[in-house]
Amino acid sequence: MRLFFLGLVLSLMAWADISAASITPLNSVTSFQEAMASTASVQGPPRGSVAEQEAISRFEKFLGHLDEKTARDETTTVYAPEAFLNDTLKTLHGSAAIRDYFIKTAEGLDSMTVTFDDVAVSGHNYYFRWTMDTRMKHLARGKNIRTIGVTLVRFDPQGRVLLHQDFWDSAQGVWDHVPGVGAAIRWIQSKI
Repeated sequence: MRLFFLGLVLSLMAWADISAASITPLNSVTSFQEAMASTASVQGPPRGSVAEQEAISRFEKFLGHLDEKTARDETTTVYAPEAFLNDTLKTLHGSAAIRDYFIKTAEGLDSMTVTFDDVAVSGHNYYFRWTMDTRMKHLARGKNIRTIGVTLVRFDPQGRVLLHQDFWDSAQGVWDHVPGVGAAIRWIQSKI
């Protein structure tokens, strides 16, 4: 049984293009904490300003209908050069790495739409509550997958995303639809 789960984990890592050095739960938590600390004193656009509204709108528009062209053309204007991103699947540093990841993600999609339900602000933190609908080329046989989540964002003074941390159920949004893995996840959940 242990060999089965080890094989399953290794297969998942290969399928998701995740290397051992790429991300571990501890690594992602530590990376997030470091990103929070390093951006703690960075002031984004002034509260209530036109620049703040533009930053919020630019972020929502960018992720609202992400496709290959948008990822290729706009990521480095939406995200700061030293941006941090963790979407629960991958942890990335730098707008170039984020752009490449978004392009690769978009290549695997038939469509993705993110509807932003509201934005809450606390200090330098912006919390975007959203509903995401995706159709993936190779998962769920092209059926729509709907998930909900919250994204924590911090902006730099130019209104670019400096920190992007997603909070969502990636098992429901992705892993549950991988052949074999979904059954294993449902079995594990039934035992809890």
